[in-house]
Amino acid sequence: MKPHRRLALHVLAISTCLAAVPAAHAHCNRPVQVPVSATGHSVLIKGNSIIGIYPDMLRALGAKEKCRFVFTEVPRARLEKLFETGKADMIVASTRSVRRDEFGIFIPMVRSRATLIALDDAERTPFKTTQELLGSKDTRLVVVRGYDYGSAYFALIEAMGKDNRLLMESDPSAVARLMKAHPGNVTIMVPTIFYTAVQEDPRLVDQLDRLRVEPLDDIPWGESGVYLSKSSLEPALFQFLQTSLLRAGQSATVHKGFLAHYPTALLKDSIKPLGKGP
Repeated sequence: MKPHRRLALHVLAISTCLAAVPAAHAHCNRPVQVPVSATGHSVLIKGNSIIGIYPDMLRALGAKEKCRFVFTEVPRARLEKLFETGKADMIVASTRSVRRDEFGIFIPMVRSRATLIALDDAERTPFKTTQELLGSKDTRLVVVRGYDYGSAYFALIEAMGKDNRLLMESDPSAVARLMKAHPGNVTIMVPTIFYTAVQEDPRLVDQLDRLRVEPLDDIPWGESGVYLSKSSLEPALFQFLQTSLLRAGQSATVHKGFLAHYPTALLKDSIKPLGKGP
């Protein structure tokens, strides 16, 4: 066989092999950077291990598609800054917000709702709105810095801050510890996040029976899921992740994870599958 003929056949063989490699392999040409902070069983951090509903979902996707996800623990406020500056490829276990929409494309996984949460044995009438909470001058609000539950939430934080009744902490566990020390304090977050913080901390687990969940009329149901960066992801990688995560959302992968970890009564006021009304 003539040399140029052998060369042509060799090139054809290589091309055929490359064409047989799934497109996702080529699209995942680098590790995907996923900074995370503890978010209930959605993202659970135990020592140096990062596990939970979302990391497990991404690792399963990575194993199937030869795509590597690198998880790094950071405080929630730092996570938001990394995403805004294009230094993070994804945010997981994130509620949809107008601000995050500036920097990423949102892919919903479940419907979620932040509520008021108290550790209080008193026979207090449940709060129904943020204005009722604001009007209760003996009540302080403790929140996680970097959480975003919409305009009514931020208006409440601003008003409570001006009234010197706002405390900000770096993570849900710190919020829960402060509330145990001061039972009159309350917080606002998705109840599953707070539940896990209490459940996983030996200093707090005795507070589970005191946990009160109070939905607020002006903090409605929204969506929770994954944000993909508009600036850090290459087009092919972005398209692959978007397609894969949309498929996961449609198959209710994340909601099934919640059902495996939380009491049904707690999920009733905090987590629903996509498409389910209040």
